[in-house]
Amino acid sequence: MVIMLKKIIATFGLAALFTVTLMNPSLAQEAVENSLFWDYLMQDAASPSAERIHEFHNMLVYIITGITLFVLLLLIIVVLRFNKRANPTPSKTSHNVLLEVLWTALPVVILIIIAIPSFKLLYYVDRTENPEMTLKVTGYQWYWGYEYPEHGDINFMSYMVQDEDIDTEKGQLRLLSTDNPVVLPVNKNIQIDITAADVLHSWAVPALGVKKDAVPGRLNSTWFRITEPGTYYGQCSELCGKDHAYMPIEIKAVSQEEFEEWVLAQGGTLPEPSPAADNHSESTDSIENGDVPESNIEQTPEEADTESEGDE
Repeated sequence: MVIMLKKIIATFGLAALFTVTLMNPSLAQEAVENSLFWDYLMQDAASPSAERIHEFHNMLVYIITGITLFVLLLLIIVVLRFNKRANPTPSKTSHNVLLEVLWTALPVVILIIIAIPSFKLLYYVDRTENPEMTLKVTGYQWYWGYEYPEHGDINFMSYMVQDEDIDTEKGQLRLLSTDNPVVLPVNKNIQIDITAADVLHSWAVPALGVKKDAVPGRLNSTWFRITEPGTYYGQCSELCGKDHAYMPIEIKAVSQEEFEEWVLAQGGTLPEPSPAADNHSESTDSIENGDVPESNIEQTPEEADTESEGDE
């Protein structure tokens, strides 16, 4: 009884504290600006990888919702039709071949429907064949190190901005802003090489659809293509010690011109553009716009014969 009373008092105390917090104008304003109380969906996708992950997630929601409603319907039928009052003489049937085949085959079909897009997604987010730049990430206890090997070996450490140093006028956020944000260009296929120097870490940025373990002595790779300029946040997603919660990731996505200005300001150099990268970028943009290269259009047998006769 005493324990129950303590639980009730604690519940009312937390409710009162929550109410007071909401009534505080400054805290309420912060909640409105940052959507702290009603952001229950995933962050807006800012890369093709994240868009595909969201599409796969939405497909799974429909599937599990259908399964849940179907099971609920079966339970309701069982409760209403086969209770003692409605069915005083229960059936003694112990086997039904059709039902046994169905409840074995249907789950297999559902798993195949899930597996095919799942494998496609895994291969898509794994790596890109023609990266246009590389960012190397190294996890430390408890901060991140970044290197731009193709831009004059720019490298720096990135630490969380402490509470007392947060500048709200600059848009800095508690537990998320860093003293040295990562700056990356938009509309570029960026390869991310991830490792660690001490213990396991995990580099995760939800809006970009990336989450990769940082393992000491091993280089894991992934990629993304940022589609919209802006600031994107992430955190270490692998327990790595007492300050695991204080390893934020801050990425500022800017235009190519702004990125080049930043590289030069950091004392770096701009790599020479390669024809392969330019062709890849043009083909990627054209495909995204719905244009299909002529080399990918299949010829009819008549066209192929005409060409071969012309060559002769």
